[in-house]
Amino acid sequence: NKLPPLVVREGVKITREESNMLMYINLYSKAPKLDQKFLFNFADINVLSELKRVDGVGVADILGNREYAMRIWLKPDRMLAYKISADEVLQALSQQSLEASPGKTGESSGKRSQTFEYVLKYPGRFTTTEGYENIILRSNPNGEILRLKDVANVEFGSSMYDIYSSLNGRPSAAITLKQSYGSNASQVIRDIKAKMEEIKKTSFPKGLDYEISYDVSKFLDAYIETVVHTLVEAFVLVGLVVFLFLGDWRSTLIPAIAVPVSLIGTFVFMQFLGITLNLITLFALVLAIGIVVDNAIVVIEAVHAKMKEKHLSPLKATEEAMHEISGAIIAITFVMAAVFIPVAFMSGPVGIFYRQFSITMATSIVLSGLVALTLTPALCASMLKNNHGKPKKKTALTKMLDGFNNGFNKMSGRYQRVLGAIVGKRTVTFLMLFALCAGAYFLNNSLPSGFIPNEDQGMFYAIIQTPPGSSLERTNQVAEKLQKVAEGIDGVASVSSLAGYEILTEGTGSNSGTCLINLKSWDERKHSVQEIIDEL
Repeated sequence: NKLPPLVVREGVKITREESNMLMYINLYSKAPKLDQKFLFNFADINVLSELKRVDGVGVADILGNREYAMRIWLKPDRMLAYKISADEVLQALSQQSLEASPGKTGESSGKRSQTFEYVLKYPGRFTTTEGYENIILRSNPNGEILRLKDVANVEFGSSMYDIYSSLNGRPSAAITLKQSYGSNASQVIRDIKAKMEEIKKTSFPKGLDYEISYDVSKFLDAYIETVVHTLVEAFVLVGLVVFLFLGDWRSTLIPAIAVPVSLIGTFVFMQFLGITLNLITLFALVLAIGIVVDNAIVVIEAVHAKMKEKHLSPLKATEEAMHEISGAIIAITFVMAAVFIPVAFMSGPVGIFYRQFSITMATSIVLSGLVALTLTPALCASMLKNNHGKPKKKTALTKMLDGFNNGFNKMSGRYQRVLGAIVGKRTVTFLMLFALCAGAYFLNNSLPSGFIPNEDQGMFYAIIQTPPGSSLERTNQVAEKLQKVAEGIDGVASVSSLAGYEILTEGTGSNSGTCLINLKSWDERKHSVQEIIDEL
């Protein structure tokens, strides 16, 4: 009873949804007969209800309100001449254009016998322009009738003209979708795309098509692809380093087996702790790959050192090496984990952003230490062979490895001599330390800073703000001009414009607008999003 009467009458809708937009879909037509009014109502009747049924969709809405309506434009001069008010017009509309069930006549009453029984039918609300034009406003005994068409123009249009939407210069119906709380964004987007293809095949008329102007999974998929590339590059580099320094194919295979075990274990714990794959956790996994690899290399090098120095079997060399380095691996694991674990307990926005990052990093570090103490020694003991001191066949590969080792040993000797010459000279040491600190200070000041790092997400928004009091048509002209300018820039795939709606604040107003500029794929354009923004 504390809500306004209008709210009580209309009702309150409560949904659990993510605040960020999941997808932005434009329905557009190449045929001029399918105008924005048709597009909006087609989407509202045939598309919107289907998208709302997709599992994981929290909100599906069409921007603006272009529902079919009969618009009545009153003529003040005619109304004054006939001495009729707007209230009388509304009263006539409510009395003559209505849904009613008149009932029957001649129905049996049990008192008087009737010969025939008739069902009375009423046509209901008017659905044509002529029906509304002929509504009687006033009549007199002389047979004079004042109809609605005498004091007003009646046309079939839209209930409101609050937003203009277009895609690449064509009228469109803009659909925004948000996911429900706790749903998987990638899966929801796949289901929405499949549903849109199904609707297109079964319901779209000729000339009607759609375009997904914004898809949050596009950037996420590209980021996952980057992580996969990083993982492959890490594997290749680790294998190359191990093979160059140890000259053994068996040693190269051990990190390739141990590293995926640590990463898969990290995914298991992420699932258990309710952590999803997002940009922050993916960034953590990229960093974790290097840490996971290091522990495997340390164990392999220690085992090879024991086999070379004491000519032990792989099993004995592994046992002796692990007896020496187990404490160091445990200490390194705890020290590295101690760097990230406190971040999980930070409060405020920083804690919210980086809690999942710290948990992912700490989990991968602890698992890498556990794998280095268990799986990696087992692989070393079972897969390695002690070939140290044995003659090798002279092949092009062995010659290349020998040349690399000789060059590396010479470089190490030179570095040792230079270090021995300057380590005792405090002046040189402090000068180098000062130079390094100064360089770090100036580099830190020259790099861009921000609360959240800017990422090239393949799209950006251009917000339009015309002077207060500007009409919607004036704002739409500015949006169309900006749209044409953006379409001429290299790297832009499509431009969606909205006049009367600001997408960042989700607010409406005749003097506000938005252009959603969708860029080509990263491998199809030469310029970054910041360079395109600067050019625009």
